[in-house]
Amino acid sequence: MASLPTRLALLLPIAGMLWSVAPARAASNSPAEKGAQIYCYMRSSGNDHIVSWEASYSLIKRQGSGLFKTSPKHAAVMITEAVVEDPTSFPDCGQYLGDLFGGSQRITESPTSSTRTSESKETSNWDADERYSY
Repeated sequence: MASLPTRLALLLPIAGMLWSVAPARAASNSPAEKGAQIYCYMRSSGNDHIVSWEASYSLIKRQGSGLFKTSPKHAAVMITEAVVEDPTSFPDCGQYLGDLFGGSQRITESPTSSTRTSESKETSNWDADERYSY
């Protein structure tokens, strides 16, 4: 039978390895993943981009661990990365990712003359500085 110091010498490294795995599991529920879950769930439930974005960005800002708050542009990238890294967790959310970067703000003008019936022109009615003002 092994003595107590020998048992401790064997068990402490194993306990240390198990202890180091716990933060890795906690990191899987990062603010980016939670923000992506909120954004994608709200969009798939019929909410528009603005409401879904404000809810997910508020969570990312509040749960961020950095000294400075997360910028809106960085939060949009974080949500996009979370969806792209695990698309099975966010089914059909890829269609909404463009809205994080101004996709919903683009409008298509109808042709005004009869000579341009098959062409349409996309214009942007938003200013990039205004989109993520906080």
